[in-house]
Amino acid sequence: MKNQKLAYIYALIAVFFWSTVASAFKLSLEYFSPLELVLYAVLTSILTLFLILVYQNKLGFIVKHFKKNFFMILFLGLLNPFLEYIVLFEAYDILPVQEAQTINYTWALMLTYLSIPLLGHKIHLTDFIAGLICYFGVLIIATKGFPLSLDFTNGYGVFLALLTTVFWSLYWIFNTKVKVDPVVGIFCNFLISLPFILGYLAFTEGFRIPQIEGLFGAAYVGLFEMSITFLFWLKAMNYTNSTTKIANLIFIAPFLSLVLIYFIVKEEILLSTITGLVLIITGLLVQQGGAIKDKVRYRKVKS
Repeated sequence: MKNQKLAYIYALIAVFFWSTVASAFKLSLEYFSPLELVLYAVLTSILTLFLILVYQNKLGFIVKHFKKNFFMILFLGLLNPFLEYIVLFEAYDILPVQEAQTINYTWALMLTYLSIPLLGHKIHLTDFIAGLICYFGVLIIATKGFPLSLDFTNGYGVFLALLTTVFWSLYWIFNTKVKVDPVVGIFCNFLISLPFILGYLAFTEGFRIPQIEGLFGAAYVGLFEMSITFLFWLKAMNYTNSTTKIANLIFIAPFLSLVLIYFIVKEEILLSTITGLVLIITGLLVQQGGAIKDKVRYRKVKS
C-alpha cells in the first residue's frame, strides 16, 4: 500500500543517519586503522542483518542463495564490503572528512558511466555535461579552491575517494544480475567477505585488543551505514508513489553532513568544499534531468 507521508518519514530517517556516518568514520579512525574499522563494522552489520532475517523468518533463503549464486556472492562480497570499505576508510583516514565524503558523492555519475560498457546503456549529452560539472567540483575540492593550479593537497587521498565510486558502482551494477531478497543478498555478501577481511588483517597488521570507544564507533558505522539505514530506505521506496521525490531527498545528506562535521568533528568547513559540493550536486541534477527526459521520450515512442 502506497503512503507518501510514511515514505517521506522513512526516507528522511535514512538521510539523517547517512548524514552522520562521515563524522562517525573520522572519529572511529582515531581508535582504529581503516582495516580494523572495516572488521568491527562488518561484524556488527552481519549480526544485525542476521537478527533481522530471523525476525523476518528468511534464514532458509540464505542457503538457497549460496547454492544458486555462490561465485556471484563471492565477487560481490569482495567488492563490497571488502574493497569498498577498506579503500573508503583509508581515504577518510588521509583526507579531511569534508573532502572525502563530498568526493564520494560522485558515485552516482560513475554508476552511469560504467553502465555504458557493462549494461549497454547509451551515453547522452547531459551525462557528458554532468561529468564536466561534477569533476570540476572535485578539482575545486582537491585543490582547495585553486583548480587551475592543479596543486592537489593530497592526490593519493583523492584517488582513493574516487576509486571507491568505481567499486560501489560495480557492486550495484552486478547486483542487478542477482534476483534475491535485498537483506538476504547483503547479509550473504558481508558474510562471505569476513574471512578475507580477517585474513588480510592477520597478514598485514595483526590483531590487537580494541578500545571500547572505537567499538562504539564501529558499531554505529555497522548499524547506520551498512545495515539498518538501508532498510529504512527500502521501506521509503516501497511506500512512495514517486521514486523521484524520494531519490531527490538524498541531496540533503551531504549538506547536513557538513554541518555535523563542523560541530562534531570540529573541522572548519572550507568555502572550496561548499563550492565543489554545489557543483557536484548540480551535475547530478543535470544528469538526473536528462535521464527523466529519456524515460518520457521512451514512453511516448512506445505508446
